[in-house]
Order: sequence, then C-alpha cells, then structure tokens
Amino acid sequence: MPRRRPERLLALALGGALLALLVSLASGSTAIPFERVLHLLFLDDGSTADRIIDQLRLPRSLSAFAVGGILALAGALMQVLLRNPLGDPYVLGVSGGASSAVLGGMLAGLSLPWLGPLAFAGALLSMLVVFGLARSQDDPGATRLLLTGVVMAAGWSALISLALSLSPPMQLPGMLFWLMGDLSDALHPAPLLAVLGLGLGAALWLAPRLNLAAFGMAQASVLGVDPRRLRAQLYFLASLLTAAAVAEAGAIGFVGLVTPHMARLLGATDQRVLLPVSVLLGGALLTLADTAARTLIAPMQLPVGVLTAVLGVPVFLWLLHRERRL
Repeated sequence: MPRRRPERLLALALGGALLALLVSLASGSTAIPFERVLHLLFLDDGSTADRIIDQLRLPRSLSAFAVGGILALAGALMQVLLRNPLGDPYVLGVSGGASSAVLGGMLAGLSLPWLGPLAFAGALLSMLVVFGLARSQDDPGATRLLLTGVVMAAGWSALISLALSLSPPMQLPGMLFWLMGDLSDALHPAPLLAVLGLGLGAALWLAPRLNLAAFGMAQASVLGVDPRRLRAQLYFLASLLTAAAVAEAGAIGFVGLVTPHMARLLGATDQRVLLPVSVLLGGALLTLADTAARTLIAPMQLPVGVLTAVLGVPVFLWLLHRERRL
C-alpha cells in the first residue's frame, strides 16, 4: 500500500473515529437519525432522545473510545519495546496481573475507588517480574521477554480461575461478565480521556527515541538513547495505561494487538504518526464493538471483550496474510 502523507493519514483516522462515535450515538433500542444526533449534541431540547444521548450513549461511547485508544497505545508501545508484532499488554501478562488484583479486591469486598490503584499495582508487579526475569546485558530482544511474558500470563490466568472458583455464587456472574469485558457501567469518561491524553502526550515525547529503538536497543544506545531508562519508561507507561483500561472495562483483548498493524498498513511508520493513528483506530474499533455488544440482542448485552476477540482473530489473520503478500 502506498504511503500517505502524515496529515492525510491523521485526517483519515480522525474521520473514522468521528464516524464510529456518530454510529454509536445513533444506534440502540431507540434509533435516532444521524442529523437528529448532531442537532442534540449542540442544542439540548429536553426531549427523551436528548436525555438518551446526553446521559447514556455519549458517556458510554466516549468511555469505549478512551479504553480502545488506551489499549491501542499500550499495544503500540509494547511492540516497539519487544520489536515483535505480537507485543501486547495481554500477551505479556500485564492485563492478567491487573485483572487478578481487581478480582482479589472484589473478593475482599473493597469499594470501587480501590480497584484502579489495585489494577495499577497488579500490572506494575507483572511488568517488574517479567522485566526482572528476562533482563540481560545485551539487547534482550524480544524472544526472552516475550516468552517470559507468556508464562506470566498463563500464571495469572490460573490465579484468576482460582479466584473465580472461590468467589461466592452471588458475585460470580458479575465477576465473569466484567472479566470478559464490560462497558455497561462506564458512564464517567473524563478520567479515562485524561489518562488517554496524558499517555499519548508522554508517548509522543518518547517518540523520537522510539523510532531509534525500533532498530534495536543496541543500535539506539549508539545513537545516544539510554536503553535501561527507555525500557523503564515504557514499562511504567504501559502498566498505567493497561491498569486504567482493565479497571474500567475488564479484560478486552486484540485491540492493542490489531490496531498498530492496521496503522502500519495504512502507511504509518514514524512513531509520531503511528501512535496517534493507533489511538484513533483503537478508539473507533472498540466504540463499534461496544455498539454491537449493546444492540445485537437488545435489551440484553454481550460482553464486549468476546466481540473484540471474535472480530479480532480473523482480522489479525487477514492482516498477517496481507502483510506477507506486500
């Protein structure tokens, strides 16, 4: 695929994100025409449709967009760190650590404000263990780090299964639904959008060094990059991003894995372009998936994490096949 100019690529991704948000706002058990949605976004008239959009659909759509953007950003950072297209917080066990900590907090009866710090602590612990076990004096490429992360992910999965088996029957359905990915209670998007904005700003600040690190930490160090410091910054930032997404929406896979590949196929190679494009594509992808989750069998809702997996597997296989042919 021919490379596009950065401003055109950003405009294309932004247009797709805005279209996904518009589709989400217009879709539901009460269908609202697009032109009506645009009218109600800028002028409140006190109607039922106005309350549906302002109090239900808009907060949830923005939350879905923020979570999708956060996961896409974390995945893009992990793929640079590992120099491996399979880099993803879920593959490395970061989300498993966050999920285990949150489930433990739920079993202990902790209130909602504790879940965010617990998720971050679990994600950071998982990252520290993976980094401590995989570190070496040469460029730890990615194989050792990736294998260590896969083993950690398997360990967290076993711990999650144990927590679910010990949970009270009344709590089990809610814990399972949250674990599969759930945005039904995500009606306060401001903190998530703040995390996304700050995370993207930090990632763009690191982008010049990430461009060098894409050729290997050894090569980057020759050009003046401190590999240890850069790894620590990436670990901390990825842990924070993953924890915010997991605490709000549970375990939602494939968004962080697929969207950086989509951005590269569109022509984004410079991290200063790839990172924001990945955020916009990830936000659009999860917004559409959440729209499908709440409308396919309405008034019942599907776990959005199940839909992202069902859609993500064939999309990722298609991307791999297409990338091999290019």
